[in-house]
Amino acid sequence: MTTTLTDYYQPGWRAQCHTCAACGWQGSSRQMDMELHDEQSEYSCPRCEFPMLVVLHPDLAGIRAAAAAGHPEAIEQLAILDSVPRP
Repeated sequence: MTTTLTDYYQPGWRAQCHTCAACGWQGSSRQMDMELHDEQSEYSCPRCEFPMLVVLHPDLAGIRAAAAAGHPEAIEQLAILDSVPRP
């Protein structure tokens, strides 16, 4: 079964251990194969390529809310976004 994470800023999701439903491999997202897309990142089993985790990327409102709540990664992301010149 593929897990979908809707809160990108959920603490500990990168280190959480997952078990592949197809082959039984166990590990964290850091050990999985990652495929980056505009709206999500998909993580698959490094042994059999079964899709194990989908992480939805936050929109600008989500980044701002997490930054306002003091989340360090969101604060860093917001600073990067704010540094980009706008037309």
